[in-house]
Amino acid sequence: MYTGLILYFSAAIGISFFCSLFEAALLSTTHSYTQLKLSEGTRTGAILDKFKTNIDKPLAAILTLNTIANTWCAIGVGKEATKIWPNYPTITGLIVPLAMTACILIFSEITPKTLGAKNWKTLAPFTARSVNFLLVILMPIIWLLQVYTRLLNRTGENNIFSRADFLAMAEIGSIEGELDKVESKLIYNLLHFKNFQVKDVMTPRSVIVSEPQEMYAREFYDLQEELIFSRILLKESKDSEIIIGYILKDEVLEHLLDDEDHKQLSHFKRDIITVSETYSMLDMFNDFIKKHEHIALVLDEFNSVAGVVTMEDVVETILGHEIVDETDKVADLQDLAMQQGQQLTENNKT
Repeated sequence: MYTGLILYFSAAIGISFFCSLFEAALLSTTHSYTQLKLSEGTRTGAILDKFKTNIDKPLAAILTLNTIANTWCAIGVGKEATKIWPNYPTITGLIVPLAMTACILIFSEITPKTLGAKNWKTLAPFTARSVNFLLVILMPIIWLLQVYTRLLNRTGENNIFSRADFLAMAEIGSIEGELDKVESKLIYNLLHFKNFQVKDVMTPRSVIVSEPQEMYAREFYDLQEELIFSRILLKESKDSEIIIGYILKDEVLEHLLDDEDHKQLSHFKRDIITVSETYSMLDMFNDFIKKHEHIALVLDEFNSVAGVVTMEDVVETILGHEIVDETDKVADLQDLAMQQGQQLTENNKT
């Protein structure tokens, strides 16, 4: 008596359960997992990569089967209910539809989608093969649906992820423990890197070190206790503030070992890149890489020297903290310049 009703009801719940499970597992499968399986040469990786390339196709197969099953089984349940309770319109017209709706909602939507989202990694191989088989069976219908969706989507594809999405994922990854705080901060800094300007990270003019080009190598050597930088700016003369290039400290010291202490620093001069203080740090990084340089002179709006920026400043911006070695007496030269400026202001007031 109840066999037909039970069969239709079970078919509706069962088919819809697996469709929802496949959908949730497929959408939760990450691109990194897909690429990992693909690099391992597994069939699962190949199928998932195909699905991720054209996600509309597997989703269309899942939703098509789910719609057919729910429609067909709902009609079957209603038909069988009418046979069993022909004289009870309240049961056939109200109770059965409500019960059917509640069961589908709980057992065919909420439960499988929760399980699929939480256990996608375990379900990925089974999901890939099952949906791939489903695509073969429903190929004619899927082809027609794809033709229809192409007609609707003539404007092209949109980007899957925006910069805001990546920032949100980095924050969520840190909160959930998938990324530690340093990794999350690194991703955050990288995505904001293009927003930084040279003036935000440069070493201010007031604390940069420069030497006159007429200075002899021996004189330069006598200053070594004070010269902790590997690259020293070279100015036009002792009384001038015009920067004409820079020298490598180690190169000068190497010549001293060969008894060439009579040479002036101008002999070791190298040309220096000049950029405006509003120059993008991303462009600065690209310039350093292309020109094989590690230092640049920063000019203000009046074409006067505002400071210097180095490759170390670029790396510090990405890492989010100062790089301090055993020879550094001050961690942040920008802070030192600010303190000196405040002290000078106070002295002038007194």
